[in-house]
Amino acid sequence: MERLHPLTLAFRDPEAERAFAEHSLARMRLQGRAAILVGTFVYLLYGLLDIWFVPADQQATVWMIRLAALSVPLAVFLLTFSPLFARFNQLPLALTGLAAAGGLIAILWHLPLAAASYFYPGLVLSTFYTYNFIGIRFIYALIVDVVVVLAYVLIFGLLRDFPGPVLMSHAFFIISANLIGGGAGYLAEYQRRQLFVREIELDLERKHHLERSLHDRLTGLPNRELLEDRIAQLLARGRRDSGCHAGLYIDLDGFKAINDTLGHDRGDAVLCDVARRLVGAVRLTDTVSRLGGDEFFVLAHNVDTQVGAVQLAEKLLECIEQPLAGLPEARRLSASIGICVFCGGAKAENEPEEIIRHADRAMYQAKASGKNRYACAAP
Repeated sequence: MERLHPLTLAFRDPEAERAFAEHSLARMRLQGRAAILVGTFVYLLYGLLDIWFVPADQQATVWMIRLAALSVPLAVFLLTFSPLFARFNQLPLALTGLAAAGGLIAILWHLPLAAASYFYPGLVLSTFYTYNFIGIRFIYALIVDVVVVLAYVLIFGLLRDFPGPVLMSHAFFIISANLIGGGAGYLAEYQRRQLFVREIELDLERKHHLERSLHDRLTGLPNRELLEDRIAQLLARGRRDSGCHAGLYIDLDGFKAINDTLGHDRGDAVLCDVARRLVGAVRLTDTVSRLGGDEFFVLAHNVDTQVGAVQLAEKLLECIEQPLAGLPEARRLSASIGICVFCGGAKAENEPEEIIRHADRAMYQAKASGKNRYACAAP
C-alpha cells in the first residue's frame, strides 16, 4: 500500500499522487459546483440579518462587501467548466473558502460590537464549509482556516480592541470548529485515499487473474481462448479490408520420448525454449499460442498467399530443429506443421474453431507423411 505523508496526506510516490488527482477530478468538479451554489445561497441568505443588526448607514457597504466576496466563488464556478480546472483546482477552491471568511471579517469590521455575536457564527460555518464541503484537500483547508483564525484574533484583538472575554469566546468556537471540521476532513480524505489504493490493488489483481486465465502458465504464451479471440478479430477486420492470414498448427515430433527419458522438468524446459524460439521467429504482430502439451499455434497476419505461409512454416521447422542446450543429439526435436490460410468474409466455416481444426487436420497429414514437414489444408 502506498505510504501517505502524515500531515499533508500526499502519497510519497509522485506518480501515485498524480493518479489520485486525475481520479478525483470529476468528483472535485461536481462537488465544487454544488458547494459554490449552496454556499452562495447561504451567504446571500445571511443578508436577512442586516435588517436587525446592521446600521442603516452601513447596509450599502455591507452588501458591497458581500457581493465582492461572492465574485471569487463565481469566478471559480466558471473555472470548473474550463479545461484549466484539471491543472488549477485546489488553490481556486481554497480561495472560495478564504473569500467567504474574509468577507465576513470585513463585514464585522463595519458593525458595532453588539452585532458581532450574530455575525461571527458565519466564520464557524465557513470553517466547516472549507474543510468538509468545498472538496479541497485537508492541507489546503487547514491553511485557509488557520489564516482566518489568526486574522480574526489579530484584527479584532489589536485593531478593534474587542473585550478579551468576547474575543476569547469567539476564538474558542472558531478553533473548536477547526478541530472538529479539520478532524472530519482529515479522516474523509484519508479514507478516500485508502479506498483509491484498494481500488487500484483490486484492479491490478483482476487484470492479473485475467492475464493468467488467457495465458499458458508454463510458457506465458496466449492460450486457446485468447488465440480464438485474436482469430475472430482478424476475421472481423477481414470483412472490411479482405485481408488474408494464416494459422499454423505445430506439433513437436519426439517430445514424448524426451519427457519419458529425461523427466518432466527437462520436458518443461524444452517447451519453454521452443516457445521462445517461435516468438523470435515471427513478427511482433503475429501470435504464438500454446494449445496444450507439445502443441503450438502461430497466427500470422496479412499473409497474402499460401506461398508466404509455406515460407513461414519452413522457417519455423528450421528454428525448432536447432540443437537445444542440455539435450542429447539423439533427442533432437523436429515438428509437423499444418497450414490453414483464411480470409475474412461471410463464409460460415470461417470461424476460429474451424480454422484451428483445419490446421490440425493438415498437421496430422504432415505427421502421417513422415514428420518434420508441413502440409496445407484444402482451400
